[in-house]
Amino acid sequence: MDELDLLKRDWNKDDDRYPKLTYNEIYKMILKKSSSIVKWIFIISLLEFVFWAGISLLLKDTDSMQRFDELEADAIFTPLAVIGYIILAFFFYLFFRNYKRISSTDNAKVLMENILKTRKTVRRYVAFNLIYLVVVTFFVLYIELDKDQLIKDQIAQAAANGEVFKFYAGIIILAFVFLAIAISVLLFFYWLVYGLLLKRLNKNYKELKKLEV
Repeated sequence: MDELDLLKRDWNKDDDRYPKLTYNEIYKMILKKSSSIVKWIFIISLLEFVFWAGISLLLKDTDSMQRFDELEADAIFTPLAVIGYIILAFFFYLFFRNYKRISSTDNAKVLMENILKTRKTVRRYVAFNLIYLVVVTFFVLYIELDKDQLIKDQIAQAAANGEVFKFYAGIIILAFVFLAIAISVLLFFYWLVYGLLLKRLNKNYKELKKLEV
């Protein structure tokens, strides 16, 4: 139970030992908590970007990545990466803007609106990351099937044996298994981090609604 919950619990007690909070005092406490939550959403989104960028750099020198680089897929992946970075930068801007707006809000109604906007932004950010993962995975799969000579030889061998359908089915199943695992891990991470922060933000929203009644 946090400070606001403790004070609210004792707010209406007929005991002079407890502080008697005004509407504005409670509002300021909710504002401070909401601002802190949105600031952490912004910070964590930046840390997440740095983490994945670091993983990409670490994997860049692996044999599989070097072999993939030889497939000359820059014409596809360079624009895809640029688009991804632009959209991520836009989300970072939205998170920062939400933080600044909430920090400077001066009435409960506007604060409630900004909380709703923040929740919507986070959900769209999560959806974008998951969709981007799916798109990149299928582009990688397409490039591998179209340009990787080793895989092309395996396709030719499977066709000669009358098992080309089985070969493609196996690849598609593996791709879906990979995506299922990756999406599950990401969803768990997003629930653990952003989900809990949004839950606290939603709690503040409900408290504001009570103040407005």
